[in-house]
Amino acid sequence: MSSRSAGRRTATEDADRPAGEAGGLPRALALTLASALVWGIAHLVTGRRVAGGLLLGAYLLIAAATGTAFTVYRSDLVHLAVRPDALQRISAGLVLLGVVWIVVVIRSYQVLRPDGMPVRARALGGAAVAVLCFTVAVPMAWSAHSTYVYRDALTSIFRSGNENGRRIDASDPWNGERRVNVLLLGGDAAANRQGVRTDSMTVASVDTKTGDTVLLSLPRNLERFPLPPGPARDRFPYGFTGDGPATPGLLNEVYQYAEEHPDIVPGVAKDHRGPELLKATIAGILGIRVDYYILVDMFGFADIIDAMGGVTVSITQPIPYGLEGAVLQPGRRRLGGKEALWYGRSRTDSDDYVRMGRQKCLMRAIARQADPQTVLTKFDKLASAAKRTLSTDIPQELLPALMKLSNKVKDGAQINSLPFVPPLISTANPDFDLIRRLADKATGTGGETASPSPSSSPTGGRSNAHSTPSPGASASRSPQTKPVSLEASCPS
Repeated sequence: MSSRSAGRRTATEDADRPAGEAGGLPRALALTLASALVWGIAHLVTGRRVAGGLLLGAYLLIAAATGTAFTVYRSDLVHLAVRPDALQRISAGLVLLGVVWIVVVIRSYQVLRPDGMPVRARALGGAAVAVLCFTVAVPMAWSAHSTYVYRDALTSIFRSGNENGRRIDASDPWNGERRVNVLLLGGDAAANRQGVRTDSMTVASVDTKTGDTVLLSLPRNLERFPLPPGPARDRFPYGFTGDGPATPGLLNEVYQYAEEHPDIVPGVAKDHRGPELLKATIAGILGIRVDYYILVDMFGFADIIDAMGGVTVSITQPIPYGLEGAVLQPGRRRLGGKEALWYGRSRTDSDDYVRMGRQKCLMRAIARQADPQTVLTKFDKLASAAKRTLSTDIPQELLPALMKLSNKVKDGAQINSLPFVPPLISTANPDFDLIRRLADKATGTGGETASPSPSSSPTGGRSNAHSTPSPGASASRSPQTKPVSLEASCPS
């Protein structure tokens, strides 16, 4: 037999040999990797055109849908991110996609695998494919798990509006109102104290069109304020006076008093009585509606800071904290959870009003530094801390509109602050007429109250224009009668 005929026979035999065998194991693994990156390559190379075309078409369809969603329908994705039903479907879809992807990888190797490989080569090929499957499975499993954790936190914090009779119209989520007013509460449930004291009380009044926000802050030690009409005012017709020596009648006692006396908030369940009475009380004090509340447990708040990896703030003067004589020194500092908590709570060498200012600056710093990378890398810890720390009556159905509004607030909206503190307001003898006029001027709501309230102080509406500021307040400063920018009031 001539050498030319032998060459022809060898070429014919190679053509009849399985595609994967011609290049051996390295070629099979390389094409399997390519098929993991772009479905269908392995099948097309081996002549399985129908199966390869279907896999490639499915891959391109998924890639196009994903790309379109992130570029064209990004705003709709934000809506989906706060819909528990959509999150459940996304989580299930990610699991299904991961399983299909792994099956594609395994099947791609099977059609490419050379026949007659020795045991060692088969083991090496199987191990390489297992590593490739693991590489595919980990991000899909992590994404599905994170989506599930996020949904669980979402449904734990935000209840459906159907549970309390509220109905949110998607076409008009704000019910025609120009502003939405949310009461932000900092609850201090200390170990040596029974119940919750709301030591931080601020109404965030947000323009639903522009996102411009006014923060109206009330001091914890405000006295002689009227309670809303009904059983609460029947019991305290001349203003809240507390319940014995341990509760002298301060604003931060209303929450716990309502929880311990169900009869003054009839028909409201436990853990909801305090927020409902406090919302109605503050609405009457300010003369504006209070639509929703968010309560942050201050001790759980430290867990959120730690989950973020800390928060950076500018400290202008030494702040003593803790029981061991520690001090937060002036300068640009990165604070852990415990330090940030004391930064917002310490009254040593200062007063309630200075503390209120630091709390606003701390909230501003957290909002700025909670970037996407931090949220993604610390997601499980943040979600767990949020479940322990936050409670609210904002319904799930309102979250898409609220997300849109929060984006407006972040994207350059004006944020102003108006604290009702001495010397503007005497906490012991408040001028409620003045408070309502200033709140109305700051928000432009026209005195739209959530419930009727007296037009003057229970003590006769005496003006506080010449009253003495509370201890710790600066008697030399002029009263702040209009909101000031939060950017200007917080050191950079």
